[in-house]
Amino acid sequence: LKPAEFLELIEVQTNDSLTTITLDHGKVNAMDLELLHELIDVVTTFESSQASGAILTGRRSTFSAGVDLFRVVNEGQAYLEQFIPKLTAALLKLFTVSKPLVAAINGHALAGGALLALACDYKIMAKGTGNIGIPELLVGVPFPSIALEIARFSLPRHVFQQLIYSGKTPAAEEAAALGLVEQTVAPERLLPAATKVLLDLTKIPAKSFAATKRLMRQPALDNHQKYKETLDAAVTEIWASGQTREILSAYLAKVTARKA
Repeated sequence: LKPAEFLELIEVQTNDSLTTITLDHGKVNAMDLELLHELIDVVTTFESSQASGAILTGRRSTFSAGVDLFRVVNEGQAYLEQFIPKLTAALLKLFTVSKPLVAAINGHALAGGALLALACDYKIMAKGTGNIGIPELLVGVPFPSIALEIARFSLPRHVFQQLIYSGKTPAAEEAAALGLVEQTVAPERLLPAATKVLLDLTKIPAKSFAATKRLMRQPALDNHQKYKETLDAAVTEIWASGQTREILSAYLAKVTARKA
């Protein structure tokens, strides 16, 4: 990987002590090693800065369409052995950042993209711009432990298992009804609404906010620590298996054919 200062996959702007982190990686902000590397660096820098809170959003019409499956298929186990730990590290960084973080979901937030949003403190989605959900099992891949713990923490208990097993990806208003997001707004109101929520969160004294956020998330982190060594190794093995690569190749062929 290139040093983070030479990557240009994320735009960062800070105004009046609020930072906006905008994913800007290709057409759909697909998650690969390079994007995750830069995301970790950007969030680490934000956390140590004078900014009091941040908005996470995406460029163009997609928040993030999730993991770059083409690279998973084409680069195989050697890539996955780097990618899954990096995915875990990026999700952990978002989930544990001590300052308020609001997801402004500007379009599709699918699979890993949905998990980026779920790791935040509050999720606002623009109406009529896309769908959100975690359909990993539909394409034959299980979740790393931190991903499942973030989903368990963020989703209402009565829909958690249903959404994981079904892979359902509802549009904004149904997503709000299910508890995937807290609020929906017209697209032109997305960033103003996210800013308002973030300003309210930053009114909470910073040390009290950080301590309370950590306490709320600690059980999820404990579960991740308990299971990561055994379960994440099994996850990597399944992702890298020939059967999974065949399933992913067939899925990508269908997606490519639909776009043609």
